[in-house]
Amino acid sequence: GILKLRFSVMFTGREKIVKPHGVSPTEFEELVAQELFNLEVSASDIKIHLKDLYIVSAQQVEVSGSSKAIIIFVPFRLLQKFHRIQAKLVRELEKKFSGRHVVIVAQRTILNKACRRAKKISGPRPRSRTLTHVHEAMLDDLVYPTQIVGKRTRVKLDGKKVLRVILDPKDRGNVEAKTATFSEVYRKLTNKDVVFKFASY
Repeated sequence: GILKLRFSVMFTGREKIVKPHGVSPTEFEELVAQELFNLEVSASDIKIHLKDLYIVSAQQVEVSGSSKAIIIFVPFRLLQKFHRIQAKLVRELEKKFSGRHVVIVAQRTILNKACRRAKKISGPRPRSRTLTHVHEAMLDDLVYPTQIVGKRTRVKLDGKKVLRVILDPKDRGNVEAKTATFSEVYRKLTNKDVVFKFASY
């Protein structure tokens, strides 16, 4: 009882994560939410923007070797607001989580074809809710603020498809070290293989 009480006093970041009714955040999600709250209190240049922002979930994934990356899911309607402070926010969180790469992805809803029939939705599915579009938008989220300047799909000898995503080379210095993380996170979230390259103009 005392331990739980002490933890609830320590955990002041509860409003930085919003879960569906009846669902509790994981310990890791509470940790991320707490760090967001700490930044809201201490990071003067982003605190005013962080005040109205919250996340919906967070998870750690294994990347190459022993390193881990952190995926933070945010409400789609708040994505633009996160983008305003993303570079600084990601930098601060990566410091807090001892160099683990942090990526921010919007929570989007995929409507499958059967859903329209089941729910009697008239007209076509909104394109923004199709699996293809959601996966494409996820790529943009992963590499933000770097621009994607091209995409090509290559079919390997075993029939497996690999997407090649071409990035704007002006950001190479900032993101080259993260491209393996982007690939691994995208594979974990979509079960699709992607390789990131930089355009050579």
